[in-house]
Parts: sequence; structure tokens; C-alpha cells
Amino acid sequence: MTEPKGRSDRKYLLRRAMALLELEPRRVMLAVGAGVATLGSALLLAGVSAWLIVRAWEMPPVLDLTVAVVAVRALGISRGLFRYFERLATHDTALRGMTSARSRLYERLAEGDPAASAGLRRGDLLARTGSDVDALGDVVVRALVPIAVAVVLCVAAVITVGILVPAAGAVLAVALLIAGVVAPWLSASAAARAEADGDAARSRFGEDAVTALDHAAELRVAGRLTAVTDRARAANLESVRATDRSAAPAAFADAATPLAIGASVLGALLIGIAAFGSDASTMSPTSLGILVLLPLSAFEATAVLPAAAQTLTRARLAARRIVDILDRADRPVPHGTASADGPGILRADGLRCGWPGGASTTPVDLVAGPGSRVAIVGSSGSGKTTALMTLAGLLVPTGGSVTLDGVDLAEIDQAEVRRRIAFFAEDAHIFDTSILENLRVARGTVDEFEARAALASVGLGEWVDALPDGVHTVLTSGARDISGGQRRRLLLARAILSPADILLLDEPAEHLDAEDAAHLQRRLLDAGSGLVDAARTIVVVTHNLPEDTAADLVVRVQKNALPTL
Repeated sequence: MTEPKGRSDRKYLLRRAMALLELEPRRVMLAVGAGVATLGSALLLAGVSAWLIVRAWEMPPVLDLTVAVVAVRALGISRGLFRYFERLATHDTALRGMTSARSRLYERLAEGDPAASAGLRRGDLLARTGSDVDALGDVVVRALVPIAVAVVLCVAAVITVGILVPAAGAVLAVALLIAGVVAPWLSASAAARAEADGDAARSRFGEDAVTALDHAAELRVAGRLTAVTDRARAANLESVRATDRSAAPAAFADAATPLAIGASVLGALLIGIAAFGSDASTMSPTSLGILVLLPLSAFEATAVLPAAAQTLTRARLAARRIVDILDRADRPVPHGTASADGPGILRADGLRCGWPGGASTTPVDLVAGPGSRVAIVGSSGSGKTTALMTLAGLLVPTGGSVTLDGVDLAEIDQAEVRRRIAFFAEDAHIFDTSILENLRVARGTVDEFEARAALASVGLGEWVDALPDGVHTVLTSGARDISGGQRRRLLLARAILSPADILLLDEPAEHLDAEDAAHLQRRLLDAGSGLVDAARTIVVVTHNLPEDTAADLVVRVQKNALPTL
């Protein structure tokens, strides 16, 4: 989608992203109403307290003060009560919206172009679906509701003071504009500068931090852990420096509100004294007290606006990233309606694979019928995984064709493709749940007996038997609870339990020692080994194929020097 003419790019993107929250107007109005009641109680409390203090100084009969005393107590209690209701309503609205946003985002990514998510690093994808959606939720809690409440309360305060003394109302209006507009503008400028300078650094920090956390053991063995953590530390320091550079405008923003409060109170006091001295009939002592103390509560509504401006600035940047991934997912991808009910012959003719704008592979030709065992071999970065994803229908070929039973994958219903062909990535996620539930990701009907059999077939039988709860043992930290080799074997067991006829396995023996890796690959590429049903088709990607395998076909992949158009 292109931006409509005449609209601010940032506002337009923020509106598109906020639409994901599916905010219910009724719930938003309820939160605003509770907020108005909260600060309205504070405003009335200030006015009644001012009247009570001055009236008590005049020493009237005690019964004259009874109603005011009770009102002060009631308003003090109601303020806290309405604040509680406002917090409940606001956070309920925001949390519901964030749940809706994530659900819609996941659905769009699942139904749209697979390259939208596959083309991002895990840290970047995590940030866009995690902290960026949180930033949209913060708009409700820290910007949308507070701004609406502030507008209502400021107007009410100006009208009240203006009724007493019009000149004092004008002074309060100017002071509230400074506190409610100028201070937030300065605060937003500071936040924009900090975000603009530190956004890239934070993204790099997220990517390197996730890499270090997920692959610490492998990086340590490779001698690269220190380099990755040093990059993360440097990115974090750059983010901190960006925040420091924005401190000057932030300081002016913080100073604007107290200066405006002081000017408003002093102006009201001088105007009130002048009015009282010129005509005591129009300005009583109690009116003067209200005139001076009421503005103090009025500024409580504007105190949160600088933070609201910062929240909106962060949300606009988050919205840009979220809309970007949505636009990626919405890119037109061929989707057919044909069925695939044949024997399951996967064929690639002159297939070139690559990401848009990057280099493509040299032509790949293969035919894999039922029971075939195919190995795709190439060095790191040669395009093996890209070729596997293209065979799975997750990427559009840059040349040539991929067919299933003679029908181009683009013409087959995508649900049918997913049912017949299953791609298992080398970095597939291990969830923070039981081993059995991790296996049920492939097929929800897997029972305990099937799970144990699959785990035993990939060499994890003794390990599972030694666990306190067997397959019901919970991996409380996901992949960090197991070694790299155990993780690969667990992912392979998940693939074996998949109902798909054609299994595309990306580096299934990585992180195993050389002997175990060679033995596992020989079994995978031997239809008679019993590891996988002999009738199923297996395509294995590897950069180190052992000798004397029983593979029916070995395909070598390498990158072409020419970029993909």
C-alpha cells in the first residue's frame, strides 16, 4: 500500500499499526471516563479544600463547615477509587489490544509471503512481534487515555477559573498550553533524537544478544562468542550515548511544566489581589483561595503529557517496523487452488533459488519420487537452505520450476502443499514446555508411545528414560535446557512424527560429533534403515556428506555471481 497524498507519513503508519489493536470505543471511553473522574475529583478536592481553609480562617460556626469537611473526605476517597478503576480499564483495553495485534500479525505472517518473516533475523523478528507491539499498547496506557483526560480537565479548569476572574482564566490557559503543548513537543523532540540515533544500535544489540543466548555453546567452541558479545556491548553503549545526547531538550521539557505552574499561580495571585483590593464585593477571600489553589490540580493532568509525547514517538518508529513487515507479508504470492492427490513426485527443472535482490543459485535439477533419498550438498552460504525453502514452496523460484506430481507448486492450494511437503529448519524453535508437547508441534495427536519410539530412533532413548518425568519433562528454558546435539535430534524426531509425505531436512546432523553425524545421515539416506518409513521422500541438506551413503541422488548447489532481479 502507498501512503495517501496529503497525510503525514508517521501519522499514517501509526494509524495503520494501531488498527491492529482493534480497540473497542466503549472500553476506551470507559477508561477515559474513569480518568476524568479521577482528576475531576482532584480538581474539586483542590477547590473545596481552598474554600474550607479560607472559610475556617474566618472562624464561622462549625456546622457551616460540615458539608465541606465531608466533601473533602469523599473526594479524597473517590480519587483513589477512580484511579484504581481507570488503571483496570486502561490496562484491560491495552492488553486486549496487544493480544489482538499479535494474533493478527501472526495470522498475516502465516497466510502471507513466507519470505516476510524468513528474511528477517530472529532478533529483528522478535523485536517487531514483541517490543514493537508493546509500544503500540503503551499508546493506550500512556498517551491516548492521558491526552483525552488532560484535554477535558484543562478545559474544565480554565472555564472554572475564567468564571471567577476572566484574566486569571486567560493566564491559566496560556500556562496550560506551555505545559501541555510546548513541554511535550520538547520531550518528543528529545525522544525522536534518541530513537533515531539509537534505533539501529538497539536492533543490532537485540540480534547479537539473541544469537549469543541461543548459540553460546557453539560460538564458544568456534571461538566467536567473545566477538558476538563485544558487538552486543558496543551496540548497547551506542544506544546509551544516543539517549545521553537527547538529555538537553529533555531537561528543558522537564523544566517547562514547573515554570508554567509557578507562573500560573503567581499570575492568579496577583490578579486576585488586585481584584480584591479594587472591589471586595466581586472577590471574596474564599474565591481568592480557590483562584490560587485550583491551578495546582489542573496541572496534574498535563504532568503526564511529556511522557505521552515520548510514547507516541517510540510508537511511530515501532509502527514503521510493524507496517514494513505487514507490507512484506502482503506482497503478492502465487496461490493456486489445484489439488495434489498423486503419488508425491517432487521435481525441479532448471530451478534457480534466491532472495529478492540477492544472488541466485546455479540451476538445480532433481526428481524425488516416493521413497527417494536425496542429498543437497554445498558450502556454507551456497544457497542450500534457500533451495530447500523453494522446494517447500516457501520462496518463489527466481528461475525454472518446482512441480508436485506434474503441477507447479504455485498452482496448488497452499494448505495442500503444507500437508504434503514439510520443511524443517535447522534453527526451529524449542518451546518452553514438555518434550511431548514439543513433538506435537508436528502432529497434535502424537501419544506418549509414539514419542518415545521416535526419540529412541534418533538416539535420545536413554536420555529420555533418565529424565524424572520422561517425555513429560518440561524444558523450562527451551533449547537452553539441552545441548546442541540433543536439540538437533529432538527436531529430527519432530520431523519423523510429521504426517507429511515429503520431508525436507535442513542440516539435521549439525552439532553432532563427526562419527554420530555421519551415522545419522547414512540412516536418513537409506530407505531400508528403518529410521523413516521407506515410502516417504527424504531430502537432506548438508555441507558435509559422508562417503558411501545410499542416497538415490546427490545435488550440488553453489551461488551464481549474478544478482536476482
